[in-house]
Amino acid sequence: MGVYVLGAGLVSLVVTMGVVSALASTNYRISEPSVGGIGTAKTSSPGYQALTSGGIIGFGNSTGTLTQINAGHETTDEPALSFAVASSSVNFGSFSATTTATTTSTFAVLDYTSYGYVVQVLGNAPSNGVHTIDSMASTGPSTVGVEQFGINLVANTSPSSFGANPDHGQFGFGSASANYGTSNNYRYVSGETVVTGPKSSGVTVYTMSYIINVSSLTQGGIYSADQTILCTATF
Repeated sequence: MGVYVLGAGLVSLVVTMGVVSALASTNYRISEPSVGGIGTAKTSSPGYQALTSGGIIGFGNSTGTLTQINAGHETTDEPALSFAVASSSVNFGSFSATTTATTTSTFAVLDYTSYGYVVQVLGNAPSNGVHTIDSMASTGPSTVGVEQFGINLVANTSPSSFGANPDHGQFGFGSASANYGTSNNYRYVSGETVVTGPKSSGVTVYTMSYIINVSSLTQGGIYSADQTILCTATF
C-alpha cells in the first residue's frame, strides 16, 4: 500500500486583464456595456488617440465550426490567453491491488482572438525510488490489479462516477483530444495534446481525471511526480 501525491506545475502565457463592473440590478444585468456603433473615426496626436463611432443597429454572437463573430462596438485586436490551475497538487491517498485510486483537478482557459489553443501535459508517471507506475501508452479502461497510470478529461462512470465534461459556460469552446476524450478510457503519454480549442473562446473549465492501479507486487511506499500543464495559443 502506498500514498501518491501529484504536484502540478504551470507554464502559460501570463496576461494582465482588466475587469469592468457590469450594469446590473435585481432584475437585469448588462455585461460589457458600451456606447458606440457603425462607422468609426480615429483622431490622434503625440499625447492621445481617440476612436469614435455611433449608432449600433446590430449586435450579438454568431458562430461556425471554425469561426466566431461578436458584433458590437470596437474592441482591441490584440490576442489574449488566460490560463489558471485551480490547485497546485492532487492526492490519491492510499492505494491497493484491489481498488482503483482516483482523483481530479481542474484548470480554466480564456482565449481572445488567438484563433485557438492547445493544452499539453508533460512529466513522468508517479514513482517511488527506482520504481515507476506504468503509464498507459494505449487508450483503454481501468484494470484492477494491473499497474496503470492514466488520465482523461471527460465524465466517467468506471471505475466510479468521477470527472466532468468540459464546462463551456457562456461562449466557451474547446474539447478533450481524441486520446483523452472517451468516457471510462484513460491514457498517459508525456507531451501529448489533451485539449484543443479551435477558435477564440470564452472561459472553458476542464476537469482532469486521474487513475492509479497497482499489482500485489508493486513496491510499497510514497509515490510522487511533478507534471507541467502547458497552454499554447495557435494562429
